[in-house]
Amino acid sequence: MNSRHVSITDELQRYLLGFGVREDELLRRLRKETLAMRFGHMQVSPEQGQLLSFLVKLLGVSSILEIGVFTGYSSLCMARALPDDGVLMGLDNQKKFTDIAEAFWLEAGVESKIELRLCDAMAEITRLHKKAACFDLIFLDADKERYPDYYEACLALLAPGGLLVVDNVLWYGNVAKETVSEPITESIRTLNKTIVEDQRVEMVMLPFSDGMTLVKKK
Repeated sequence: MNSRHVSITDELQRYLLGFGVREDELLRRLRKETLAMRFGHMQVSPEQGQLLSFLVKLLGVSSILEIGVFTGYSSLCMARALPDDGVLMGLDNQKKFTDIAEAFWLEAGVESKIELRLCDAMAEITRLHKKAACFDLIFLDADKERYPDYYEACLALLAPGGLLVVDNVLWYGNVAKETVSEPITESIRTLNKTIVEDQRVEMVMLPFSDGMTLVKKK
């Protein structure tokens, strides 16, 4: 058995999109519109969106906290997978991006399931904790330098048995390069070390896209 992972070439990526993902016209349009923008690369990939949707359905999730909404691709995927009475709370501070998200949520008919809060995410998380808020699933895809702080804050808001999904845990492969020591990479390394050593959770790091770690609170 080969323990190494296959390299995702452009050819293989096209195959993956063709046979591993069910991305409809609305999602494709949102993805293409976002990719044409500055910072469009920050958008989650179609396979990540499908995984998030799959997890919401698989785990019977009814409450989601998304930290870092951007143009709403991941929100749309997760909101569609929620039951009719499910709620996704999205935290972001960039209205120029979330305006796009809201337009697509409305077109998809999921706007009633989503509560968008334009705010400083960490400050809002603190307020949520004081109100004893609790979520079945949290998706963390915000400012990477604060990842270690977000981790503890997210665990406090996560229901027992709930799932935290963290994006960009490989950071373009920089986490494995000893010559790279800039702040974002160091923060993600700190987070990765914290998670793998944390006996309060079950975890697995998935080496696709830019890396995603699934963290289940015991």
